[in-house]
Amino acid sequence: MSEELLPFVEQPGQYIGGEVNQAKKNLTQCQVKIALAFPDAYAVGMSHLGLAILYEIVNNMEAVAAERVYCPRRDAEKVMREKGIELFSWESRQAVRGFDILGFSLQYEMCCTNVLTMLGLARISLKAKERGEDEPLVIGGGPIAETPEPLAEFFDAFIIGDGEESLPAFIQAYQEMRNTPRHVGRGRWREEMLREMARRFDWLYVPSLYEVKYAKDGRIASFEPRFADVRAKIRRAQVNDFERCPGVSRPLVAHTKIVHERVAIEIMRGCPNKCRFCQAGYTRRPVRYRSVERIVESAREALKATGYDEVSLVSLSTSDYPKLAELIKRLNEEFAKGRVNVSLPSLRVGETLRLLPEQISVVRKSGLTIAPESASERIRLAMNKRISDEDLTAGVAEAYKAGWRQIKLYFMAGFEGEELEDIEGIYELAVKLSELRREVAGGPAKVNVAVSWLVPKPHTPLAWWGQKEAEYFHGVRRMLRRRQSRKHKAVQIKFHNVERSVLEAVLSRGDRRLGAVIEWVWKAGARFDAWDEEFEAGLWERGFEAAGLEASFYANRQRDYEEILPWEHIEAGPGKDELIEEAKKIRGLWK
Repeated sequence: MSEELLPFVEQPGQYIGGEVNQAKKNLTQCQVKIALAFPDAYAVGMSHLGLAILYEIVNNMEAVAAERVYCPRRDAEKVMREKGIELFSWESRQAVRGFDILGFSLQYEMCCTNVLTMLGLARISLKAKERGEDEPLVIGGGPIAETPEPLAEFFDAFIIGDGEESLPAFIQAYQEMRNTPRHVGRGRWREEMLREMARRFDWLYVPSLYEVKYAKDGRIASFEPRFADVRAKIRRAQVNDFERCPGVSRPLVAHTKIVHERVAIEIMRGCPNKCRFCQAGYTRRPVRYRSVERIVESAREALKATGYDEVSLVSLSTSDYPKLAELIKRLNEEFAKGRVNVSLPSLRVGETLRLLPEQISVVRKSGLTIAPESASERIRLAMNKRISDEDLTAGVAEAYKAGWRQIKLYFMAGFEGEELEDIEGIYELAVKLSELRREVAGGPAKVNVAVSWLVPKPHTPLAWWGQKEAEYFHGVRRMLRRRQSRKHKAVQIKFHNVERSVLEAVLSRGDRRLGAVIEWVWKAGARFDAWDEEFEAGLWERGFEAAGLEASFYANRQRDYEEILPWEHIEAGPGKDELIEEAKKIRGLWK
């Protein structure tokens, strides 16, 4: 296999396996074999902490083996199809089709065509209803599992929520049920087992157990279980004891360059800020913390196992970790002599930056990331983004004094109530913060501005909003580009792809009928849609036309509070009534 593939692809090192700290069991001695799949390239998947955690947890189970699989790039896919090479696992080079379970980590909407690429290369039936007993169970987890309907027909089941306890429970149940006598014919045992699992686990969603009907206007008329013993609502699995929740003690070290070459440690789960646009902030509740001692111990163990020289403190809002100053101090004492850096992915302005004294040498000061989201305090207030202009200015000034030389600002456009001055304010605020450094360090700071387009996400108070039309976003981009071209070279603005953001809105807010669009565009050649150089908006436009659907129905349409939403059966966060009350509060602020 290697001789047929590796000489003919770019960066063959990403396909060879055998990385430092790889877990490799004798598959013939294991009762359950699961392929953990990341539907993106090796460089991205190897950097994902969630998959690494599950890889270590499952391989610590007796008589169970977990091996990895990533999505081959276009050149490798072409060779594999031409030479009849099936998709294989990275550890043992075994065909994925021979595993018992194929588990996908679904982190973002744009991975959907890669899921089909991997199923196709593995020679696994694309649609769950067409799979026989000799094919693996195809399951999905991660953030996209909380809005799963566009992918529903391709998956046997979705695990909703935290996977550290739910995935091992699913595997153990599979092992138990597979060893019991089968009383049904070929292809029916899968249905029987999945139905039993759905009865047993309130966090398991099996799409085939539910029937969807649509009204003439295209909205969902009903969404009901097909059987009386199947629950109507799926609840999110949750790890309560986060302190003892397993992390990664021996991270894999890649052969080739990957996105993040560092030790990543999740210091808390959830976010206390409750920003009204943030799906993760609503679905990851409540906030749970790890102790300083546990974090330092984990860093020590992982650094020793890898040789990395950087630790990244990961969470939705690292600056809200209640003992951040103490943690930084401990990491400094432990690792400064070894020249190990600490990366803080995002800091909230205000008191947090003032807590970081200049002598903390382990914190990287080359760049600071802040997400004001809007240049307007009025919109920030409506979105519950608790950053005032005064705090923002004071916090950034303190960062400059502490040695930071550049900042990155994240903004979104497309909020309800947004006005022309709010858009122009993005550039004006960036210039102001750049010039602020002259007062403390003698020269302007380099400010990189990233502007994205608001996607009103499910499980948030914005779920009933319609996304603004693509032309609105193009207008925002033109306006800011004109402002940028005038002066102040220290400020650079980049923009997300508008058409891809519209598609993200469609796929995050869509129903099962979108499966036909996904399959069409995949067959037409769509791959790696999250990558700028790969995404083809025109292909998706033709896919919607072929399926007889309109993207605007899903992305731009305002929804009534009484409408049945495609994700309503997934209880991933606060209840519908609570979210509606929050939505009404936002509207009340505009009056």
